[in-house]
Order: sequence, then C-alpha cells, then structure tokens
Amino acid sequence: MIYWLYIVIAAVFEACWVYSLKFLSMKAIGGIAVSTMFSEVAPWKTLMPLVGYIVFGLCNIYFFSMAMKGIPASTAFAVWMALALIFSKLLDVFVFSEAYNVQQILFMGVLLVGIVGLKYYSKS
Repeated sequence: MIYWLYIVIAAVFEACWVYSLKFLSMKAIGGIAVSTMFSEVAPWKTLMPLVGYIVFGLCNIYFFSMAMKGIPASTAFAVWMALALIFSKLLDVFVFSEAYNVQQILFMGVLLVGIVGLKYYSKS
C-alpha cells in the first residue's frame, strides 16, 4: 500500500514541477547581476522557479523510484502520468482559474477509473 502512496506523492511533485517550468525564464535568470543578489529581493524571486524546478524534479524522481520498488514499471508509469495530468488540471482550475467543461471532467473520471482498475488488479 505504501508504494501507491509514493505514486501519489510523486504525481503531486510532477504537477508542481510542470508549473515551475511554466514560470521559469532563463532569459530573466541570465540577466541577474550577481552584485544585486544579496542587496535586493527581485533576483531571488526570479530564481524561485529554478529552485522549484530542481527540488520538485528531485522529489518526483525519488518518490517515483520508491514506488517502482513495489509496483510493476508499466503500471507505475501509467498511474503516475494519469495522476500528474489530473493534478495539473486541478491546479489549472483551482489556482489559475482556467475554464473547464463537462467533457474534461468525464475524461478525468475515465482516467481515475483506469487508476483504480490498475491498483485493484496489481500484484502489490
């Protein structure tokens, strides 16, 4: 059961990782003057998406690798990706106020049914 929890945690980190990419601007990071790093707050605000990218990515990899120790790789990958998609959509709707429709809810429900089916018929 703990392996399935690891999959959920990895999927949450994957969704956060995706949004760190959304806000990451390498051009802005390249324009940071090292001399202002310790005297101003703005450079650190620019670096936060990069820090998130690194931290969320490493946590994602760690928890996904832990989950794969007890779940077959193909099942773990399918569930992880489906959950990451669902969590990303939930972030879009609830955090970024993106519109949604009935069809999207229906197909996310289909993904959830697939996840439950994979868990139910998995050996772990």
